[in-house]
Amino acid sequence: MSLPPSPRPLRGPRRRSLLASAAGAALLVGCTGGSDSDASGTGPSAADRARARAARDSEALAGRYAAVIAAHPGLAERLGPLREEVVRHAEAFGGERVASPGASSAASPAASPAASASVSPSVSARAAGPAARDTGAVPADEKGALGMLADAERKLADRRAGALLDVPGETARLLASVAAAGAAHVFLLTEGDG
Repeated sequence: MSLPPSPRPLRGPRRRSLLASAAGAALLVGCTGGSDSDASGTGPSAADRARARAARDSEALAGRYAAVIAAHPGLAERLGPLREEVVRHAEAFGGERVASPGASSAASPAASPAASASVSPSVSARAAGPAARDTGAVPADEKGALGMLADAERKLADRRAGALLDVPGETARLLASVAAAGAAHVFLLTEGDG
């Protein structure tokens, strides 16, 4: 006797698929050893260049999230945690903290999600610059704005996954982890689109 079908409609990838892809990315990287720096000592290593680019990309993506939150305050509760995770990714790659006005009150649990997700004047021009210029203005409708963010996350996750073979061990593992997180962000941004 078979079980009745689930009453929940199937949309998008399932949790198992996301976990399997993250595990697959980790296996793809493998357990390579060695140093993340060049032996010649001339200029930055491939790992250093990859980390710097990944930090810049994450800072630019955080700028996109901030622009969408500013244009659509109703999305602040949904996008705030994703933006904060992108900021942590930038920090993990060695980037600067993309501060928000609520940063000084971040220890307070009463800080509002909208305040902690908005951009302060201390955000570097690099974080808001290229991403905003490449895509133009934030779409006027929330669905379009979420689609823009999902597309940016997808492209960045794909680019990071493609760079895995070009960087040594620890940097590759970090890139794989952040690429998997980006893929999860795409799912969360498109959840409910049917």
